[in-house]
Amino acid sequence: MAEFFDALTDDHRAFIARQPMFFVATAAPESRVNLSPKGMDCFRVLGPNRVAYLDVAGSGNETHAHLIADGRITIMFCAFDSPALILRLYGHGKPVLPQDPEWAELAPHFTLLPGTRQIFDVSVDSAQSSCGWAVPHMTFDRERETLSKYHVKHGASARFAKYAVRTHSIDGLPVRNPSEEPA
Repeated sequence: MAEFFDALTDDHRAFIARQPMFFVATAAPESRVNLSPKGMDCFRVLGPNRVAYLDVAGSGNETHAHLIADGRITIMFCAFDSPALILRLYGHGKPVLPQDPEWAELAPHFTLLPGTRQIFDVSVDSAQSSCGWAVPHMTFDRERETLSKYHVKHGASARFAKYAVRTHSIDGLPVRNPSEEPA
Protein backbone atom coordinates (compact mmCIF):
# COMPACT_ATOMS: atom_id res chain seq x y z
CA MET A 1 0.00 0.00 0.00
CA ALA A 2 1.27 3.47 -0.86
CA GLU A 3 2.39 5.73 1.95
CA PHE A 4 2.98 9.49 1.68
CA PHE A 5 5.58 11.53 3.56
CA ASP A 6 6.01 15.30 3.93
CA ALA A 7 9.80 14.94 3.89
CA LEU A 8 12.50 12.40 3.11
CA THR A 9 13.34 10.10 6.01
CA ASP A 10 16.68 8.49 6.84
CA ASP A 11 15.34 5.24 5.34
CA HIS A 12 14.50 7.09 2.10
CA ARG A 13 18.01 8.56 1.99
CA ALA A 14 19.58 5.13 2.46
CA PHE A 15 17.35 3.62 -0.23
CA ILE A 16 18.18 6.41 -2.70
CA ALA A 17 21.92 6.00 -2.02
CA ARG A 18 21.72 2.30 -3.04
CA GLN A 19 19.99 2.92 -6.37
CA PRO A 20 22.20 3.08 -9.49
CA MET A 21 19.48 4.74 -11.55
CA PHE A 22 16.34 6.83 -11.31
CA PHE A 23 13.67 8.21 -13.63
CA VAL A 24 12.61 11.84 -14.12
CA ALA A 25 9.20 12.91 -15.44
CA THR A 26 8.19 16.44 -16.39
CA ALA A 27 5.58 18.13 -18.56
CA ALA A 28 4.29 21.53 -19.48
CA PRO A 29 0.90 22.62 -20.83
CA GLU A 30 0.40 21.59 -24.45
CA SER A 31 3.64 19.57 -24.51
CA ARG A 32 4.60 15.94 -24.41
CA VAL A 33 5.27 14.29 -21.07
CA ASN A 34 8.99 13.60 -20.87
CA LEU A 35 10.29 10.58 -18.97
CA SER A 36 14.04 10.02 -18.81
CA PRO A 37 16.26 7.42 -17.14
CA LYS A 38 19.31 8.74 -15.27
CA GLY A 39 22.44 7.15 -13.87
CA MET A 40 26.13 8.07 -13.55
CA ASP A 41 26.00 8.68 -9.76
CA CYS A 42 24.52 12.13 -10.34
CA PHE A 43 21.78 12.34 -7.65
CA ARG A 44 22.17 13.99 -4.24
CA VAL A 45 19.85 14.42 -1.27
CA LEU A 46 20.58 17.89 0.10
CA GLY A 47 18.01 17.96 2.88
CA PRO A 48 14.66 16.53 3.98
CA ASN A 49 12.85 18.52 1.27
CA ARG A 50 15.61 19.23 -1.23
CA VAL A 51 17.39 17.10 -3.80
CA ALA A 52 19.48 17.84 -6.87
CA TYR A 53 20.91 16.01 -9.82
CA LEU A 54 23.65 16.73 -12.30
CA ASP A 55 22.63 16.80 -15.95
CA VAL A 56 25.00 15.84 -18.74
CA ALA A 57 24.25 17.04 -22.27
CA GLY A 58 22.47 14.44 -24.36
CA SER A 59 19.98 14.36 -27.18
CA GLY A 60 17.53 16.89 -25.74
CA ASN A 61 16.87 19.32 -22.92
CA GLU A 62 13.19 18.69 -22.20
CA THR A 63 13.44 18.76 -18.42
CA HIS A 64 14.96 22.24 -18.52
CA ALA A 65 12.21 23.56 -20.82
CA HIS A 66 9.43 21.94 -18.79
CA LEU A 67 10.73 23.25 -15.48
CA ILE A 68 10.94 26.80 -16.84
CA ALA A 69 7.38 26.52 -18.21
CA ASP A 70 5.71 24.58 -15.41
CA GLY A 71 8.11 23.68 -12.60
CA ARG A 72 6.59 20.32 -11.68
CA ILE A 73 8.79 17.23 -11.54
CA THR A 74 8.46 13.63 -10.38
CA ILE A 75 11.52 11.52 -9.65
CA MET A 76 11.14 7.76 -9.26
CA PHE A 77 13.53 5.18 -7.81
CA CYS A 78 12.87 1.43 -8.19
CA ALA A 79 14.54 -1.37 -6.29
CA PHE A 80 15.56 -4.00 -8.81
CA ASP A 81 16.81 -6.16 -5.93
CA SER A 82 15.18 -7.08 -2.62
CA PRO A 83 13.25 -5.86 -0.81
CA ALA A 84 10.91 -4.55 -3.49
CA LEU A 85 10.20 -0.84 -3.22
CA ILE A 86 9.33 2.17 -5.37
CA LEU A 87 9.95 5.70 -4.09
CA ARG A 88 8.55 8.74 -5.88
CA LEU A 89 9.52 12.30 -5.10
CA TYR A 90 6.99 14.96 -6.12
CA GLY A 91 8.14 18.52 -6.28
CA HIS A 92 9.12 21.63 -8.16
CA GLY A 93 12.48 22.19 -9.75
CA LYS A 94 14.60 24.62 -11.62
CA PRO A 95 17.64 24.36 -13.86
CA VAL A 96 20.82 25.89 -12.48
CA LEU A 97 23.43 26.75 -15.11
CA PRO A 98 27.14 27.33 -14.46
CA GLN A 99 26.72 31.11 -14.68
CA ASP A 100 23.87 31.17 -12.13
CA PRO A 101 24.64 32.31 -8.56
CA GLU A 102 23.31 28.99 -7.14
CA TRP A 103 25.93 27.00 -9.08
CA ALA A 104 28.63 27.76 -6.48
CA GLU A 105 26.49 26.17 -3.77
CA LEU A 106 25.35 23.11 -5.75
CA ALA A 107 28.38 22.10 -7.84
CA PRO A 108 30.59 20.99 -4.90
CA HIS A 109 28.08 18.21 -4.16
CA PHE A 110 28.98 16.50 -7.44
CA THR A 111 31.86 15.18 -9.43
CA LEU A 112 31.44 17.27 -12.56
CA LEU A 113 31.39 14.92 -15.53
CA PRO A 114 32.47 15.57 -19.11
CA GLY A 115 29.56 17.32 -20.81
CA THR A 116 28.07 18.69 -17.57
CA ARG A 117 25.33 21.06 -18.69
CA GLN A 118 23.34 22.01 -15.58
CA ILE A 119 22.13 20.91 -12.17
CA PHE A 120 18.45 20.51 -11.44
CA ASP A 121 17.56 21.81 -7.97
CA VAL A 122 14.34 20.23 -6.70
CA SER A 123 12.15 21.21 -3.77
CA VAL A 124 10.40 18.02 -2.61
CA ASP A 125 6.74 18.61 -1.75
CA SER A 126 6.07 14.98 -0.82
CA ALA A 127 7.47 11.48 -1.13
CA GLN A 128 5.50 8.32 -1.78
CA SER A 129 6.62 4.75 -1.21
CA SER A 130 4.85 1.76 -2.71
CA CYS A 131 5.45 -1.97 -2.89
CA GLY A 132 7.26 -2.40 -6.20
CA TRP A 133 6.21 -6.05 -6.42
CA ALA A 134 5.77 -5.84 -10.21
CA VAL A 135 9.35 -4.55 -10.76
CA PRO A 136 11.59 -7.37 -12.01
CA HIS A 137 14.76 -8.50 -10.26
CA MET A 138 17.77 -7.25 -12.20
CA THR A 139 21.44 -6.96 -11.41
CA PHE A 140 23.47 -3.79 -11.92
CA ASP A 141 26.58 -4.53 -13.97
CA ARG A 142 28.25 -1.16 -14.56
CA GLU A 143 27.70 2.39 -15.79
CA ARG A 144 27.95 2.98 -19.53
CA GLU A 145 30.96 5.09 -20.44
CA THR A 146 29.72 6.05 -23.92
CA LEU A 147 28.37 9.52 -23.06
CA SER A 148 31.44 10.55 -21.07
CA LYS A 149 33.75 9.28 -23.81
CA TYR A 150 31.74 11.21 -26.40
CA HIS A 151 32.07 14.45 -24.43
CA VAL A 152 35.79 13.94 -23.81
CA LYS A 153 36.38 13.29 -27.52
CA HIS A 154 34.29 16.17 -28.88
CA GLY A 155 34.64 18.75 -26.11
CA ALA A 156 33.36 22.13 -27.26
CA SER A 157 33.36 21.17 -30.93
CA ALA A 158 30.47 22.05 -33.23
CA ARG A 159 29.27 18.45 -33.05
CA PHE A 160 29.09 18.66 -29.25
CA ALA A 161 27.41 22.07 -29.35
CA LYS A 162 24.26 20.68 -30.95
CA TYR A 163 23.71 18.60 -27.79
CA ALA A 164 25.10 20.97 -25.19
CA VAL A 165 23.09 23.99 -26.24
CA ARG A 166 19.44 23.46 -27.06
CA THR A 167 17.47 26.64 -27.46
CA HIS A 168 14.08 24.87 -27.60
CA SER A 169 12.44 21.64 -26.52
CA ILE A 170 11.02 19.20 -29.06
CA ASP A 171 7.68 20.98 -28.57
CA GLY A 172 9.20 24.44 -29.14
CA LEU A 173 9.44 25.56 -25.50
CA PRO A 174 12.40 27.84 -24.78
CA VAL A 175 15.54 26.71 -22.96
CA ARG A 176 18.04 29.09 -21.35
CA ASN A 177 21.35 28.99 -23.14
CA PRO A 178 24.49 28.41 -21.01
CA SER A 179 25.98 31.59 -22.50
CA GLU A 180 23.04 33.75 -21.33
CA GLU A 181 23.29 35.87 -18.22
CA PRO A 182 21.28 34.64 -15.20
CA ALA A 183 17.67 35.79 -15.01
